[in-house]
Amino acid sequence: MQANNADQLKQLLNVQEEGDIDELVAFLEDCHPAVVADLIESSEFSKRIEIWNNVDITQAGEVLKELNEGVLEQIIEDVEKTRLVESITYLDIDDIADIIPELPEHIIADVLLAIDRETRRSLGEVLAYPEDSAGGLMNTDAVVVRDDISIDVALRFLRLKDDLPSNFDTIFLVNKNSELSGIMPINALITSKPDQNVSQHTIDDPIIFNVLDEDDMVAKNFTDYNLISAPVVDENNKLVGRITIDDVVDVIIEDAEQEALARAGLRQEEDIFAPVPKSAKNRALWLGVNLITALIGSLVISQFEGSIKQLVALAVLMPIIASMGGNAGIQTLTLVIRGLGNGTIQKGNIWLLVKKEASVGGLNGIIWAVIMGGIAAIWFNDFGLGLIIALAMVINLVVSALSGVLLPIMFEKLDIDPALAGGVALTTITDVVGYFSVLGLASWLLL
Repeated sequence: MQANNADQLKQLLNVQEEGDIDELVAFLEDCHPAVVADLIESSEFSKRIEIWNNVDITQAGEVLKELNEGVLEQIIEDVEKTRLVESITYLDIDDIADIIPELPEHIIADVLLAIDRETRRSLGEVLAYPEDSAGGLMNTDAVVVRDDISIDVALRFLRLKDDLPSNFDTIFLVNKNSELSGIMPINALITSKPDQNVSQHTIDDPIIFNVLDEDDMVAKNFTDYNLISAPVVDENNKLVGRITIDDVVDVIIEDAEQEALARAGLRQEEDIFAPVPKSAKNRALWLGVNLITALIGSLVISQFEGSIKQLVALAVLMPIIASMGGNAGIQTLTLVIRGLGNGTIQKGNIWLLVKKEASVGGLNGIIWAVIMGGIAAIWFNDFGLGLIIALAMVINLVVSALSGVLLPIMFEKLDIDPALAGGVALTTITDVVGYFSVLGLASWLLL
């Protein structure tokens, strides 16, 4: 797939250089909307609007919903507004709900005027819930029948429909009060006897989401139970919509991208081909934070300037201790962030995890203390120096393990993204502890 995308990008660049609009339109018609979105994101800033403007209007909205937030923001700002509004009207309700928050208010008003009353009503239901909730993810296109009808009646009802929604694998049964009473697989509908009641063929212990369930919990359940679609109910158990696997895949990808970018201090909407001033501005703050943490480490070192002058070997070996602590801590931090995200780590097992990671840090500390202490003693022909390095290694690896567990838990309680703040905080702690333990022990024992 990557090779195909590379070939398509090369072909797109050639078509744009030739300036033949008809050829560009024909090329884009042969591309899936997701591929067109990839091509837009891979193109230089000035060429993106031309590409999107030449996508068929019925597919242009599909391209929008696949774009990175930063690129989407540019398209929304620079394209002709009438075309933008029309393209959005071709989207499903849940996709319109995803794009609405990115639009200026006057464009939102135009979109709401352009869609029909039923779509507007359904869109209002979705937008009433937080974006990162089951209600914000759902679509209102669920196929619903009463739970007191026969298989034959249900089949005739489906035949009357002009079209069925995508990822249609279940029919939702409701009682006379519109309360969800069961979920019937489509294969049961096809294979059961026509005179049987639909309620005789419902799924045992179905997965049902409340409108306020968090999207990461929804994604975990879809993954654990291999779901294609699932119903969403309100606080009164009334069916309000359904979530489908395509929406959940988007959540999983977005969460993974956000976590990866956050470790480098970048936002999810970071655009790799954005103008230089904009990119520099987005990254400057994080570089400033890293500078402050580096200065803290330097401040610790400066307090032991006399010790370093007397024993130059300390300057050579200190970075090794800090680096080992940082790497060990990042390993723990990554595992804990993942555990918090998928629900493996709960209030009841936190201290079990703390003890376990402290033990792992201690064991690794002893192993590498022996190795590094021996290397230092032989390298500088100083057994005392080797002992200092060994003790500092144990101290820093234990502290890094504890920090890797406790920092993300603390940040989560403070409603701070652990992936964003954890790495910098951990690096600061391991650097400071590493430098302080080496220099402090050396000043105490050797000098």
